[in-house]
Amino acid sequence: MKEKYQLTTAEIKQQLGLKEFTQGISSQEAAARLQKDGQNVLEVKPTPKWKIFLRQFNNIVIYILLVATLLTIMIGHYTDAVVILAVVVLNSLIGYFQETSAANALAKIKEMMAQHATVYRDGKRQDIDASDLVVGDVVFLEAGDNVPADLRIVSADNLRIEESALTGETNSVIKTGEALADRVNMAYSSTSVTSGSGLGVVVATGEHTEIGKISQEVAHIKPKKTRLTREIDRVGTIVSYITIIGSVIIFIIGFFLQIYSLPALALAVVAMLVGSIPEGLPATTSVILAFGVSKMAKRYKTIIKSMPAVETLGSVDVIATDKTGTLTKNEMTAIELWSGDQHYTVTGTGYAPQGQLMQDGHQVEVDDHLKLLLEAGFQANDTVLSEEDGRWVINGEPTDGAFLTLYHKLLGAKYQSAYEPQDLLPFDSDYRYIAELTRNTENNQQVIFIKGSPDKLFEMAAKEDPHFDVQKWAKRVNDWSVEGKRVIALGYRVVRGENLMEIEHDHLYQGIHLLGLAALQDAPREEVIAALKTMNNAGVAVKMITGDDPQTARAIGQQLGLAPGEIHAITGAQWDQLSAEEQSQAAQDNQVFARTTPQNKLEIIDALQRGQLVTAMVGDGVNDAPALKQADIGIAMGIKGTDVAKDAADMVLGDDNFATMAAVIEEGRRIYDNIKKSILFLLPTSFAEGLVVAFSILTAQQVPLQPVQLLWINLVAAITIQFAFVFEKAAPGLMKRPPRPVSSKLMNRHDLIQIGYVSALMAIFALVAYDWFTGHDASVINATTMMINVIVISKLFYFFSIRTTGNGLKQIKTITGQVWAVIGIMLVFQLILTYTPLMQEAFHVTGISLVEWLAVIIFSCLIMLVVEADKWIRFRKENENGAN
Repeated sequence: MKEKYQLTTAEIKQQLGLKEFTQGISSQEAAARLQKDGQNVLEVKPTPKWKIFLRQFNNIVIYILLVATLLTIMIGHYTDAVVILAVVVLNSLIGYFQETSAANALAKIKEMMAQHATVYRDGKRQDIDASDLVVGDVVFLEAGDNVPADLRIVSADNLRIEESALTGETNSVIKTGEALADRVNMAYSSTSVTSGSGLGVVVATGEHTEIGKISQEVAHIKPKKTRLTREIDRVGTIVSYITIIGSVIIFIIGFFLQIYSLPALALAVVAMLVGSIPEGLPATTSVILAFGVSKMAKRYKTIIKSMPAVETLGSVDVIATDKTGTLTKNEMTAIELWSGDQHYTVTGTGYAPQGQLMQDGHQVEVDDHLKLLLEAGFQANDTVLSEEDGRWVINGEPTDGAFLTLYHKLLGAKYQSAYEPQDLLPFDSDYRYIAELTRNTENNQQVIFIKGSPDKLFEMAAKEDPHFDVQKWAKRVNDWSVEGKRVIALGYRVVRGENLMEIEHDHLYQGIHLLGLAALQDAPREEVIAALKTMNNAGVAVKMITGDDPQTARAIGQQLGLAPGEIHAITGAQWDQLSAEEQSQAAQDNQVFARTTPQNKLEIIDALQRGQLVTAMVGDGVNDAPALKQADIGIAMGIKGTDVAKDAADMVLGDDNFATMAAVIEEGRRIYDNIKKSILFLLPTSFAEGLVVAFSILTAQQVPLQPVQLLWINLVAAITIQFAFVFEKAAPGLMKRPPRPVSSKLMNRHDLIQIGYVSALMAIFALVAYDWFTGHDASVINATTMMINVIVISKLFYFFSIRTTGNGLKQIKTITGQVWAVIGIMLVFQLILTYTPLMQEAFHVTGISLVEWLAVIIFSCLIMLVVEADKWIRFRKENENGAN
């Protein structure tokens, strides 16, 4: 069966039940087809809010707290049960609000379908909602329209459609109504008409369109947990299992030794569970990530849709990105000229008509020959250059825009051309040139100006001049092409002996005078060059995926400094010939991937991931969406990115500035460091509380801490101090470190040793302090209050040490005002707990004197002294090993 693009217009009519295209289908038939096939929309199914909320309870830490709540209810301690349950709900609410606010930060996905469509129905031309289009509708297209569905073009008048959203190519494609072997008679939903007009018959709507198929492909790619999420889940699971096993063992020992009555033993075990479980872990991690998301939004105009993606940025090994508009400005500029045998350079970049004509390093004037070359570039042109809000923009083709800018740049904005346009021969991909028939108002002479592919114009020039030196001009073209420049030839033909009304291709093949060549370049973004240097220093590789010629793409990669050494390139065709193993190696060995297809992008990302590399993908088109979803972190452009790309991505660059990537990678690394510090801070303090309870049970002593007191220590005190990690600055030399290997663990051997000895020492110091207080005639409630404060203030001193790998005492001066504010809040909470009657009754504490506070501080600072001694010993050994 023939594809739609292979059918003749007569076959299209027959297959879709049409008599005449301008008659269209009937309203009754349209209603029936709409009922059968559904509306022309892409369905977006958001996750219900209640599911997001319930998802927060799917955590082993929450399960243990719920069990603890049940146990406290069973033994009649309802106040404790309410407090523990409140903690569970608080944790879940924090996760819920952070997840929903991150999702709402991105603007609601707009449908990529056009809002309205002009169709023929019942023999009348009318406007309808694009969502009501059905297969068989005849759609009228004109410049400025968005294509509302997949269409088979049946009539075209200089119809050109820009398809970069699907293909990544910025140049518009000329459409025809003829039945051909390729798809130039097809128009696809979400693309836009840049010029001309035409008729197209709807052949696919909604999810059956090309964009719909891509959306379905994206939907089938399952989201993956980030490395940080997996590591934290693993830590939480291991800690929970250790705590559960330990609590069961302690309960069994206590039960058989009959140390306590069963209710008292159960309460003690609940206390051990509550004390040992790091309740603050999910909340603290969420808050650190949320602050990172907020900072990126404000400082870098970056929207993060998934909070753990913030940290993933910090562990990225490879960034795969497209070229045009991302690494380059997507503004073609004429930078060099050959006018006859005179070589010139032109300063200035972009579409702003500001720059100078230079020759041998000196500014020169425009001579008559060069003026004619500029006229050719200006006249053989169907693009418009204009200034909008202080910025110069084009409506049309970037190549044409470069010649408009060049014309005004060198001849002045007020220069009036002597040539009046009469007829345009539009650019055609088969002929690869554009020509304009003009009339010189000064001598009434008709002149045809032409601009296009050098090989085409060289052929025409050789017809006019048998002595035309093709070899010389071809060398000039090749020299520029090797440097990554796009080369355009310009020429003219004077019309003699006739008065033309229209221009034909035959007029040009009679022969032309070659005026010269222009070298165009999509200038690299200056800020990208600096960002790539930073990324190279940080060990982050950047891969450029483009539809360009490999020679051009390699040259641009060299200019950008894509990699420290030689730039290697591979084409999509070469890639397709490789096996899966060879592709994995090629993905790592090459920096440039040229002439690629959307499928190649997905395969490149997959190949990099198979090589155990954390991969980011930067894209903006619909064709990028599957790769964005497949990558460990997908990054879409906020301005020129399509909504499908933004929906598939984890992160959106609000200002389309690739250079932002270097800054957000550094921020991601800072966040990871601070999350790791917070975990290394939280676990020992939680374990210490569990050890205090376990020791008391095993030694048949009264348990000095009750569940609600342990919850206070863990949640109110610990979380308050932990929030200080949000404000910790990046460590020196952070962007000179290589990315973390995929095989690396959140905690190394020394981290585990430190957690062990800090937990033990905190428990020992707290128990010794409690015995010391009770041994000096302090009441049990008084000693318990001081013990709570010893544990809390010990956390504070431990924070001073764990926040830096250097000398904690010396680094206290680097603590920011925000951190001191958080510490101040924690101390205020402790004073409220200790001296407020309501809190004293709820948490079974009492007020203590200044002398007792002094004793608390002395016991508390011991932990910092031990940890600092450990640092000093380690650094001394490292220095000795380094010296040897």
